[in-house]
Amino acid sequence: MNKIVREHYPVENLPEDLRVHFPAATSVTVEVTEDDTHPPLSRAEAVEIMRAMQRHTAKRGESVTTEEAVRRIRELRDEWDD
Repeated sequence: MNKIVREHYPVENLPEDLRVHFPAATSVTVEVTEDDTHPPLSRAEAVEIMRAMQRHTAKRGESVTTEEAVRRIRELRDEWDD
């Protein structure tokens, strides 16, 4: 998670919707933290993402069986165990 802290930040440089909360101040401490939560996808968005993935796979002409996918994953996992 990324975090930025600026002390003595000029109030005049804040966006208007924040500036109105500090009418008497000339400077503030600003802390900005990355929001690592993402809003849930709607059903339509999820379906569109799945369709796009199917189109991409079909365009490449590459298909992998479940067994092959499991084998590849285990192989990659085992690399980390060494």
